[in-house]
Amino acid sequence: MNTNYLEKLEFNKIKKMLSNFSHTYIGKNLSFNLEPSNNTDNVRKLLKETQEALDLIERNSSPSFYEIADITIHLKKLESNGCLSAKSLLELSTIFKLAQELKNYFNKDFINLEDYPILSELFINLYANKSVIDKISSCIIDENTIDDNASKTLLSIRKQQIKLEQDIRSKLNHMLHSSAYSKYIQENIITIRNDRFVIPIKEEYRSQVKGFIHDVSNAGSTIFIEPISIFEMNNELNQLKMDETIEIEKILQELSSLFYPYVEQLKLDSSLIGKLDFIFSKAKFSKSLNANMPIISDKKEINLINARHPLIDKNKVVPISIPIGTNFSTLLITGPNTGGKTVTLKTVGLLLCMAYSGLGIPAGENSSIYVFDEIFTDIGDDQSISDSLSTFSSHITNIVEITKRVTKNSLVLVDELGSGTDPVEGANLAISILDYFKQVNCITIATTHYQELKQYALVTEGFENASVEFDINTLSPTYKLLVGIPGKSNAFAISQKLGLSSSILDKAKSLMTSDEINIEELLKSIYDDKSLIEKEKLEIEQQYNQVTLLKKSLERDNSLLKKQEKDLIDNAKIKARNILLDAKEEASEIIKQINQSTDSKKINNLRNKLNTKIKDIQLDSNNVESLETVNSIKVEEIRSKYGSVCIYIWTKWYCAFTCYKI
Repeated sequence: MNTNYLEKLEFNKIKKMLSNFSHTYIGKNLSFNLEPSNNTDNVRKLLKETQEALDLIERNSSPSFYEIADITIHLKKLESNGCLSAKSLLELSTIFKLAQELKNYFNKDFINLEDYPILSELFINLYANKSVIDKISSCIIDENTIDDNASKTLLSIRKQQIKLEQDIRSKLNHMLHSSAYSKYIQENIITIRNDRFVIPIKEEYRSQVKGFIHDVSNAGSTIFIEPISIFEMNNELNQLKMDETIEIEKILQELSSLFYPYVEQLKLDSSLIGKLDFIFSKAKFSKSLNANMPIISDKKEINLINARHPLIDKNKVVPISIPIGTNFSTLLITGPNTGGKTVTLKTVGLLLCMAYSGLGIPAGENSSIYVFDEIFTDIGDDQSISDSLSTFSSHITNIVEITKRVTKNSLVLVDELGSGTDPVEGANLAISILDYFKQVNCITIATTHYQELKQYALVTEGFENASVEFDINTLSPTYKLLVGIPGKSNAFAISQKLGLSSSILDKAKSLMTSDEINIEELLKSIYDDKSLIEKEKLEIEQQYNQVTLLKKSLERDNSLLKKQEKDLIDNAKIKARNILLDAKEEASEIIKQINQSTDSKKINNLRNKLNTKIKDIQLDSNNVESLETVNSIKVEEIRSKYGSVCIYIWTKWYCAFTCYKI
């Protein structure tokens, strides 16, 4: 897409905001170099990968990204089997470490890969090597320090250094505090010059202390001398330091060799980390805007629902809805200056560019867009008191360029079409230009102040009027876009509100022709009627939303009640089962005694006891709906619900029956 058009829409500001969500230099570069695509399949893929990232954030929070270094130079050294510094090795290890963390975040044991077809490929292709990470972290403390235990030789050398330094300091301290040298000493301190231990001697006693002079103070009053007695010890210490340096080089070479087989993996990891950082930046940026992913339509239509300009404070921006392409292809917006006409054009163009770049757009769900081959813009931000010829020439130059390149699959956004010249000529020229775009069959949205264009749109097929609302009472725009309503002239009403003499206003009205008055009255009538309809429509929508919320609330409550009812019934079944089982046990015991007894009186007593036990069974009538057969005890439901339950208990000599109301 033409860079000039993107700048007119302030897409560069969107890219800057997006870059603030990136952590890696690659992610930031991708943000700053972001360009909208005009390929439908590619746009769908870009939006899909952002949606996948949003879903992952909602499910698993956001992955942790942090800055990684540009490893291009490091990789070149590795390719030639070179030796890297401790800092470079840490930077390479960080790549593997971050790759491992990202793989842990996208744990395929807990995530269904089929739900994230685009991102899963990126995460799975990340390479991590724990053994290399552990080796580097165990050997390198920071970019300037190698751990003592990086090798046995290094540990031995450093132990010798520490012991030798202690011996040197001990010997020098003895000299500083001895009576033989105390009067020669400038200060009782041990210092280092040229990597050798020295002591400060007063200049006048320089010949009294045998040794090598390494430095002189600025004032010349102090001489830094290495006593001859520690000369060999200093030599030995320096040799150990050289041995240490050589050993560190060996260690670094060995650590560098760990990465030799993984040059390609490091390249891929660096690229994938940057790519993932960029994708999740788009997701987090979209989330910050409360954005939705638009539907990509195959029809040349735009239907933005409650769209908000992303660069305006979300607490102040007024949402607008724009349907175009179904019943009309040219939308003509009229209204006062600073009323929101230009913002409307920029909102449409900018939101489309964001969607074409894989960003969610601040618009309602089910908003749909078409992927145009180009978005042409002629939008001027400078609003001067009087338009000059040069301004008109600038606009026409842009229009000429657009007419040469526009196709049926283009979107044209034109601000103040035909302005900057004679009103009659400008209006006629604007009508002709809009007719040309209609013949090309492209989608056009234009703003204007010309009365002639409003009238033309009223009677021409494929054209539709729209206006930005103006509140006469407050003398300020509301920034609401009213599609289908031509803007009415507010000049007389505003002048009267501000106190202009009625005689002057009457004179002005008398200068208008009867046709002009009739047309203005017609436009006023249309505006007032549709404005009232829009307000009523808004009230109906608000009431509908309230009813919808109430319905959902009732459905939730009903679902909860059904669950509670089911729980009660289930609990009642369990309770009833327990009661019947208890009854069965007691009945079985009584029947057993009846079978074993030959005493008729005792048998009658046992029968009475059995009947009493059955009558004592209490069922909770409010909770029981049905009970199942339990061995020799059968429970039947007499009425469909809340009826009677009859219990039968048989033996070969005895049949007991009782009925309980439920």
